[in-house]
Amino acid sequence: MILPVSKFNSNINFTSDKANKLPYDKDTLLKNNFSTRARIGLDKLTNAITIYPSKGFKGDKNANFYEFLTMGNVPYLIGSLMMMSVFNSKNKVFAPFAASKAGALGRKMALGVLFYGLMKGISKSFVTNPVKWLTGVDTEVPYAKVIYELPDDIYDTDIMSIEYHKAFESKDFPRWDLFYKSEAKGENRNEYFDKIAKRLGYGENLKDSDQEMKPVIKQIAVKTDLAKTISSYLWAATGVCLAFQKPWDDYFKSATLKFWKTDKFAHSLKVLVRSAKDSAKSLWNGSGSSKYAGKIMVGAAAASTVLGIINAIPHKKPAGTKNVIDDKRKYVVS
Repeated sequence: MILPVSKFNSNINFTSDKANKLPYDKDTLLKNNFSTRARIGLDKLTNAITIYPSKGFKGDKNANFYEFLTMGNVPYLIGSLMMMSVFNSKNKVFAPFAASKAGALGRKMALGVLFYGLMKGISKSFVTNPVKWLTGVDTEVPYAKVIYELPDDIYDTDIMSIEYHKAFESKDFPRWDLFYKSEAKGENRNEYFDKIAKRLGYGENLKDSDQEMKPVIKQIAVKTDLAKTISSYLWAATGVCLAFQKPWDDYFKSATLKFWKTDKFAHSLKVLVRSAKDSAKSLWNGSGSSKYAGKIMVGAAAASTVLGIINAIPHKKPAGTKNVIDDKRKYVVS
């Protein structure tokens, strides 16, 4: 017997309770600050370990490319930990002298992996922050994207999820719509573009500031990403070089994570600071045949950052509405 649809009205519900608990009900531009970045990073890492692999193994129809890319962070972390441990896990089977030599190298290898990851991540802000300060364009600004998933069955109400992207993630199709203000609320629709135009010297009260500034902003985003990519790898290489400096041996001798032993832990931190300073000096000053290697490495990284910033900033200001044709002179249109 075919029952009327109304019979199931109490069960079918596509506006889930969970959806109502989500922090966003539409695509929303977020503030680019430490707390937001930390929350996004933790959310993506947690999902990459738990939810996304489960959906992939089950062949979930809602699994997508964003989740696949997010899961790429997991093997990266696992690989880094394995690389740290591979040079240290078997030291106990060596003879005492060989174990001490292997341990010294292994600890520096582990520190090199750590510094590589830290410098590669931190150094991106060496480019993006100055560009933001000088132009007003934050190429790293994140936004929350609301995804409406396909229900697994007619009783499934968990049909919404959140993805975190960057507004300028796509250079061909940036999320311009997120930068417009609401005219219904009495706001200036082009407020964001007006601010950019004023900052870059394009003038104030432009008739169509959004149309004039979009190509300029896209150009800034493209050049900033290029500079960020090149410089981040050079700074990462500099971090590896720093990790292999001899002064770190002093820290390894007194290093401890037993914070409950306050005296030893405090001493360990003092040695850490001193070793970091001495290692930086050692890298810069060099020795023997590698006397200038450190200077070249640091100089290349710094130069790539500075030149990248300079290249990303627009230097040509528009001619405005000035007529380029002199009406007082004769001319022929062919």
